Amino acid sequence: MAAEEPLLINASVAIPRAELAVRATRAGGPGGQHVNTSSTRVELTWNVRRSIALTDTQRARVLLALASRLDAEGTLRVVASDTRSQRQNRVLAEERLAVVVRRALVVPRLRRKTKPTRASVERRLDAKRRSGDKKRDRRVRGDD
Repeated sequence: MAAEEPLLINASVAIPRAELAVRATRAGGPGGQHVNTSSTRVELTWNVRRSIALTDTQRARVLLALASRLDAEGTLRVVASDTRSQRQNRVLAEERLAVVVRRALVVPRLRRKTKPTRASVERRLDAKRRSGDKKRDRRVRGDD
């Protein structure tokens, strides 16, 4: 993992490493003395609004899709504290960032409106008619 290599998101998007801010802090939770003395938790931040990696269309899509995960400045924050190794946690944080941004960039397919076929409409109406006939046959007639 060279420092110059950008973080690949997909075929068209690669985030320059200079845009990523990495901060290591002490992880919470179980782990005893190791957790109390080692800064293995990795926090990775990336400012979507100021990034040169995205086109205006992609930026708008990411800002909309990740609105709940961004702060007021448009910064996306990803945290990893799964392992006892800072290096492994950094790799995990980068993978998580890539997955989140990749999902945000997916363009949903437009739904093409369709009409039910004549046969399916007839089947549905026939079933309704049979159901109504069945219920009508169950009724008690007053002339008996």
